[in-house]
Amino acid sequence: MAAEATTQPATTILQIETLEKTLQVLRQGMAQADLLQACREINVAAAVILIFAGVIFLLWGFYAFKWLVTLNAAVIGAWLGAMIGQSAGAPLPAALIGGFVAATVTWPLMKYAVAIMGGMLGMVIGMAAWRALGINPSFAAAGGGMGLIFCGMLSFILFRTSVMMFTSLQGSLMLIFGIMGVIYKFQGIDTSALESRLEVSPFIMPMLIFFASVGGIIYQNTQGGPGGEAAPAKK
Repeated sequence: MAAEATTQPATTILQIETLEKTLQVLRQGMAQADLLQACREINVAAAVILIFAGVIFLLWGFYAFKWLVTLNAAVIGAWLGAMIGQSAGAPLPAALIGGFVAATVTWPLMKYAVAIMGGMLGMVIGMAAWRALGINPSFAAAGGGMGLIFCGMLSFILFRTSVMMFTSLQGSLMLIFGIMGVIYKFQGIDTSALESRLEVSPFIMPMLIFFASVGGIIYQNTQGGPGGEAAPAKK
């Protein structure tokens, strides 16, 4: 009984802290220092997975976008399910159910799912740009909202181009942060000098992500995207 009495409050406190942190990120976004801290805390296995997944999104996102969008939905559904399941003390079953339901709903509604995913990436871009320009972070949600609306609407207007843009951007984000996570785990690398350089020039990381995204878009386009897709044979 004593063990239950001490365990339950700890679980509740952890759930509240996780929810509050999530809401704070949605309101104010994440500064570059927060992202670097996440890279420091990630383990090597997760960083390597991010690198491989980032390469797939970056180079072959257009070909496998249905599976990749469904995978995104499953991950988000599992995360939401785990958060909800914490209150019942069963985060794992709730995560499995949430991931399965999200993936099942996403597949037949792919066009809308792409718009949602694009809107979410647009929100990340808008909030990141807001923070990078030095505007009051308390209103970063406004920048995120503008990015969400713009990219979400763009998905309906230019579907194929949007797929390449969003998969390339997500792939570049995963690749860069996966590489940063691996760098932080090597003892021989002076990460303090790297952090100082990024602090002095805060636009280095956004530019790396931008150029990687552009490279992914160009590669996907030349391999059969909207501009390079072979025309169907005439009957």
